[in-house]
Amino acid sequence: MNHGKRFLCGISLLTAAIVAINVGQSAPAAKVQGPAPKLDIPKVAQLVDQLIQTKLAAEKVPASPMSSDAEFLRRVYLDIVGVIPPADKAAAFLDSKDPAKRSKLIDDLLASPDYGKHMADHWQAMMLPRDSNNRRLQGKPLVAWLEENFNANKPWDKMVYDLLTASGAQSENGAVTYFLANPTPDKMNDSVCQLFLGVRLQCAQCHNHPFTNYKQDEYWAMAAFFMKVRPDNVNKAAKTGASPGIVESDKGGKPKGLPESAKFVPAKFLQAEQPKLNASEPYRPVLASWLTAQTNPFFAKAMVNRTWAQFFGKGFVNPIDDMHADNPATNPEALKALADQFVASDFDLKHLIRCICNSQTYQRTSKPVSDMLTEKPMFERMAIKPLTPEQLYDSLNAAMGVSAPEKGGGMRAKGAMGRGGPQGPREQFVAFFMPDEGADPTEYQAGIPQALRLMNSAQMNRPGSTLQNLIKSSKQPAEVVEQLYLAALSRRPNATESQRMIEYVQRSGADKGYTDVFWALLNSSEFTLNH
Repeated sequence: MNHGKRFLCGISLLTAAIVAINVGQSAPAAKVQGPAPKLDIPKVAQLVDQLIQTKLAAEKVPASPMSSDAEFLRRVYLDIVGVIPPADKAAAFLDSKDPAKRSKLIDDLLASPDYGKHMADHWQAMMLPRDSNNRRLQGKPLVAWLEENFNANKPWDKMVYDLLTASGAQSENGAVTYFLANPTPDKMNDSVCQLFLGVRLQCAQCHNHPFTNYKQDEYWAMAAFFMKVRPDNVNKAAKTGASPGIVESDKGGKPKGLPESAKFVPAKFLQAEQPKLNASEPYRPVLASWLTAQTNPFFAKAMVNRTWAQFFGKGFVNPIDDMHADNPATNPEALKALADQFVASDFDLKHLIRCICNSQTYQRTSKPVSDMLTEKPMFERMAIKPLTPEQLYDSLNAAMGVSAPEKGGGMRAKGAMGRGGPQGPREQFVAFFMPDEGADPTEYQAGIPQALRLMNSAQMNRPGSTLQNLIKSSKQPAEVVEQLYLAALSRRPNATESQRMIEYVQRSGADKGYTDVFWALLNSSEFTLNH
């Protein structure tokens, strides 16, 4: 969607203040009062583009041009629904002359049930640690809970509130899986602070944080909100198959599994006030209400930074869960603008994604226009990201026309995908191709074992309807080669590629020729990268 270079200077006082700050002028804080007004999607996208472009101009970094339709098509499918487009959808999009086709495609993908499945894949991987203690924990209830809530577009503040206050049996409330996978107050505190506040507070568990002003007492004051949470029925579940769960009890006593460094201090919000708690009532709702409030200084920015990184490979702040004064954002004005709009939209995640994906910044090509390397991500072009294991597995099946198991079949962790380890071909594939924890999402982590598995696996060598139907068809070689390219790479071959592939098929015969061409495309770097 081309917004041009128009910038509506009358958008709001917020916009004027942000731009003034960005060009180095002082913007009186008194003029920007109260929550920002909600802007429509084109205006937010335009505002973000303006702030990104202003920073690029100041740093003398040239921006790449807009992506081709084929590049955008494949990228937005992978980013929103986690799988490449079908060949017929790719052809229709490429042939469409509708000037609004990009924004319409974004809307269509967000309305697809595959959106929730992809988001569930993404979030359960962060919420369920790669821990041998979790090897028998079933991840499917949490995946189903996440998928349902993402597809319903439940406001992010309400979704996180429901997650943090979840109780009962896992079979009745999949959200309690999060607590079962992080069963002690310190582990829960670590995860909650990283995922929902963007803060690595665990460095203050044993001593004051070495690089920030977070104190050890602050760590255990946050952990105190989880001190009454207890796993329930876990031992019985392991023996009889009954559903485990969690309860929040006021019986007191020291929770099991706490480290020796544990301190028992009154519960207190991070860098904020100490609430009045009733010892006979649950503590978590009090924490969840503070954490998800519109006035919370961490919550909106943490999710915006994390979502931006999901789509761009890097956040405004990196690492994305280490936001503090000594680790500033590369574009604090853009981060603030999006966070303000996230709050103004009542934490509408689909609205945030629409704003991001409709921006010129997102729709730029991944091809650089300069050899200049920036020290920190400036978003002058789209980063190239290797496909996640889930994206790769699902895209291989989609390209080949092979029926695949449902997405979200278990925990994304080696040896922790259900009882006894990975269950089913998708989970086994994901476990094998999973990068190291904390790996840079813009760096290719796979090696020779993964390449050999792709080339020789049963998945890559079983017949699929795509190839079988094309071999049996009466289409001319040029048409078949085009369809293979559309199925695998979401684009048509250029003239040189088409000629080379047709000549190979004519030398080798249809069966072998088309099979080899398709196999080569599926094993190409272009297929395994999101660009």
